[in-house]
Amino acid sequence: MAYGVWHVAYGCQMYFKNLPIKFDARGHASLRGDIQSSPFATRNGAVSLAGAETQRAVESLVARPGLCSFDIDPIVRISGALDFHGVVDFDHRKSLDARASASLFRGYELILEDREPSDAIHLSSRVCGLCGGANAIASALSLEMANGAPPPPLAIVARNLGASAEFLLDHPQHLFLNAGPDYSEVVVSVTTPSLWEKAKRTAAQNAGAHGFRNIAQIMTAMNPMAGDLYLEALQVTRAAREIATAIFGKYPHPSSVYPGGIGILPERETFNLVLGRIHLLLEYSKKIALIWDDLVEFFYDANPLYRKVGEAPANLISVGAWDDAETYDSSYRNCNEWGERRFSTPGAVVNGELRTTRLADLNLGIEEFVTHSFYKQWEGDRLRNDPHGSPLSPFHPWNKMTIPDPAERNWEEKYSWATAPRWDCEPMETGPLARLWVTALAGKLKNEFVYASKDGLEMELPKLEQPARRLGWRIPERPNALERNRARAYQIAYSSLMAFTFMLKAFEYLRKGEKKMSKLFRPPLEAVGVGFWEGVRGAMTHHVTIQGGRIADYQILSGATWVASPHDPFGGAGPCESAVINTPLLEEYASPDEFTGIDILRTIRSFDPCLHCAVH
Repeated sequence: MAYGVWHVAYGCQMYFKNLPIKFDARGHASLRGDIQSSPFATRNGAVSLAGAETQRAVESLVARPGLCSFDIDPIVRISGALDFHGVVDFDHRKSLDARASASLFRGYELILEDREPSDAIHLSSRVCGLCGGANAIASALSLEMANGAPPPPLAIVARNLGASAEFLLDHPQHLFLNAGPDYSEVVVSVTTPSLWEKAKRTAAQNAGAHGFRNIAQIMTAMNPMAGDLYLEALQVTRAAREIATAIFGKYPHPSSVYPGGIGILPERETFNLVLGRIHLLLEYSKKIALIWDDLVEFFYDANPLYRKVGEAPANLISVGAWDDAETYDSSYRNCNEWGERRFSTPGAVVNGELRTTRLADLNLGIEEFVTHSFYKQWEGDRLRNDPHGSPLSPFHPWNKMTIPDPAERNWEEKYSWATAPRWDCEPMETGPLARLWVTALAGKLKNEFVYASKDGLEMELPKLEQPARRLGWRIPERPNALERNRARAYQIAYSSLMAFTFMLKAFEYLRKGEKKMSKLFRPPLEAVGVGFWEGVRGAMTHHVTIQGGRIADYQILSGATWVASPHDPFGGAGPCESAVINTPLLEEYASPDEFTGIDILRTIRSFDPCLHCAVH
């Protein structure tokens, strides 16, 4: 039974199933009337959807031959330090339990305490060398909300261009340098020889678009350090990095982003430099989605159980990205309106159902737990209501305090430096798949190149050197490892088209003479703010509390924190852990000594976890 009444608005039905919050007919939130005291202290035995699946899997752990502990320390070809502990059943070829441990503490939230608010952008952007632009933008958004200082339209467009470049830098890197080798000839031919033999006999359906006659040629082109697709990705990421450098001043760790504007000159020469590289990326994107379409469908056809590798509940969250320059006003009061005008729609999907597309609802539902993390539980709640007057959990980021509490790792107790963020007590997957899924279900995107269809998204790539091409991404039955990678391939096309959109808009503003790039920003004495943005790996929020003109508290949640999170107090595994627990072992091994864990590794890498971002 869901708590509260259904709030029907904005094309979806908003309610919380687990949080003790109800909505009235106008969408205003309040505590349920039957709650007496400490409404967030207990949840009446509520267990999340993912928690129920985890419990069913763990209940199958009985003392029998064939069970074995499986540890990877560290996992390579990801960013940062992630250790993995699992239990596998070799006889029944199943993964039965999983723990993901972030083994590094960095302390940026503590470093930011008692500093000038304007310091936040340049410090928080150094959390990660791959998401520096996203962290800088999220930080700027939080300060703009605190002070009510939105940038001029051209500055918003330029910021969007920089964000597009960051997506276009990371997605090819992930698909062909990090996760890609797991699907290459050198790996497939060793871990599943029969699959490699089938690949040599299977024609590629989109050969006319990408030039590879069969699946084996695609796999060979993905060989690390030597394959054509691997080497091409290095050059493509260079072009995207050059765009990021032109917009952000330098990259990584941008120097041009600040609250109320961006520090580059409104010169046509800068935008012309960017335009040439966008053309290259548009041409590249015309084939990459089709390469991954052929690869994914081959795996499904070869063995339908590949749909189960990395499978997880359709619990997805995105806070949206790419602001509309005419609508964004930085305020929390109007965040639902300007949020839904973003070119990647915010929203939460639980068990395949779109719950909301309103940023205030997304913010209200966030809690962060440290039950299995190396932190002490903080006491009290500084902020009982958000600026709309809606009730906040004491576990909400505006109430959280970062109190490190290092201890010996214990897989049943505390085992990670990552926290466990949840939305309505549910573990939520985030990243490219969530962005596409939410935007498609919401149907709110208004763009001439990308639009929602009945069951997905259509992308119209314009004619340049190559003919125009339409790509169609379809909502899968459930998230899994292959679909996460396919979504990233389509996000290359999506991000290229967004960059092209903003480039055309920039030239329009220049023709009109609207060249202002900043507004005056004065740090407030007392305020709260939140920056909602999408990093490459998913939903990113920066929650700031300012007291006496200084930062009293600063909390960062990144996409990697969501997906690489440990277990929560309700029995739910983190998204990455849950996906591993559901994974069958399809590699070909005669004995446990030959086992490589490739299906487990494909699952973990499909999330593209960045532990630098996760632990900040």
